[in-house]
Amino acid sequence: MAMLRGAHELPPPRDLRLPPRALLAQLRDALGEGECARTCTALLAGADPGAYRAELAYLGGAGGFLVPGGGWAAYWARVWGARGLLYVWDPSSEPTVVAGMGDPQWRVAEMCLKVSALREIAAAGDPAVRLASHELSRVRAQAVRALGVLGDTEHADTVRGAEEDDDLSVRRAAELALRRMRERLDL
Repeated sequence: MAMLRGAHELPPPRDLRLPPRALLAQLRDALGEGECARTCTALLAGADPGAYRAELAYLGGAGGFLVPGGGWAAYWARVWGARGLLYVWDPSSEPTVVAGMGDPQWRVAEMCLKVSALREIAAAGDPAVRLASHELSRVRAQAVRALGVLGDTEHADTVRGAEEDDDLSVRRAAELALRRMRERLDL
């Protein structure tokens, strides 16, 4: 039976095949923006996914069920929690998002970079600099994209250095990020 962290029951999603934005809208309607964001933040912070089974149906979609003894790895709950913060937000989530950039699972860190850029979390600048040298090019590219949006003048050298990356997607991200930084910071 689905449970809501309050007085009522959380119904299952109407259609698990809907995109994350639509599923999160349903969860937000059921819980309210703040509670939905706090749920996502708790999952990102490593809360027991088993305590959020009903919510994970909305956050993970058709693949979102964590099956005991099999199924998705537990870190996916952190990924889905972070992804949820692209669609619902509470400013109290900022420290958890910044901390998530240090997660050992690259998918969590990458998603936290996306959230940091969207929410323009200034405290994410230094962690993004560290991720700009990640072994995976997609994480490096996302890090320089984030710096383009939220980085300050002390982060410009990292983005400039990414223009020399071996991977074309990172070089392109760096080019765009520098353009954004020049406009934003009057470099």
